[in-house]
Amino acid sequence: MTEVKVTDELDVLVVGGGVAGLSAALTLARARRSVLVIDSGEPRNAPAAAAHGLLSRDGLPPLELLRAGREEVVGYGGQIVADRAVSARRVTGGFAVETERGRSFRARRLLVTTGLVDELAPVPGLRERWGRDVLHCPYCHGWEVRDRPIGVLGGSPASVHQALLFRQWSPEVTLFLHTGEDLAEEQWERLAARGITVVDGEVTGLVVVGDRLTGVRLASGRKVAVEALAVAPRFVARGELLSDLGLATVEHPLGVGEYVASDASGLTDVPGVWVAGNVTDVMGGLAAAQAAGTQSAAAINADLVNADADAAVARRRAAATGGVFSAANEAAVCARVLGERRHGLDSPPRSEGPARA
Repeated sequence: MTEVKVTDELDVLVVGGGVAGLSAALTLARARRSVLVIDSGEPRNAPAAAAHGLLSRDGLPPLELLRAGREEVVGYGGQIVADRAVSARRVTGGFAVETERGRSFRARRLLVTTGLVDELAPVPGLRERWGRDVLHCPYCHGWEVRDRPIGVLGGSPASVHQALLFRQWSPEVTLFLHTGEDLAEEQWERLAARGITVVDGEVTGLVVVGDRLTGVRLASGRKVAVEALAVAPRFVARGELLSDLGLATVEHPLGVGEYVASDASGLTDVPGVWVAGNVTDVMGGLAAAQAAGTQSAAAINADLVNADADAAVARRRAAATGGVFSAANEAAVCARVLGERRHGLDSPPRSEGPARA
């Protein structure tokens, strides 16, 4: 992690140094804003060998992607510190964030890109193989397990949809009902029409040979061969920091977890506080997180542009003698807008062209 000297006054403080946070910081730094990123170094996709679906960077290891992103941010004058933000509060002129290492940073605007936590089903072995051959996103990992026997762990509202999705990548898909309820007649029909096998019974463990998943074990003792297992985690946004500011996570309308609500730009219900990436879009991938970071950064910069203009107008009015429409103010406006084309007794003489013969 690159660390540089921290300025006393910041335009924007970004909490979270993943793809969304670094994308926002890069955009803000290029907009000549003072920006600092606080990152605890716990990227959600760290267990994965490669990041996929990101144009021109497909297959790059996730940690290498973040390293390159940090270098770009610092190259434009952005600042990055390795620490964990533990509290946030509103102060005069903006926000203050305290960290685990006892530091305090202040900024006019706050962007939180802390991501989410994947809560996996309590099946032994899932966490150890998470991001390798236990996965959830076909767009992230489907190509890597194409044409192999794929299992789908049931028990989630999204399980049937997930099985139908992975059928696009392999003709050998098995849905394990696990602890889920029995399927509706229409669901049985759709699965059968796509040739997806359905297995009843609770999954109690994984079968691993060497360092390779080869199957799942049912409570009955039966083993079913699979080489990849798709699961549907509960996505829980890391929104603890925002609770200090009165923002709480809310249940996702699809029943897949909890997120922090915001508008399209990432602005929350608390003025001056934005969110981007998986903390607000729990189902978004890398490309979506990158785009969200850029979009939030543009919105924050626009907000600061307006605030800077308002402050400049207030200062100008306070310094004016004789009121806003005084002769001095009118002359100053004319000088700025019209330059040599302005009229009046104190106007500079126009330069004359060469005399004609």
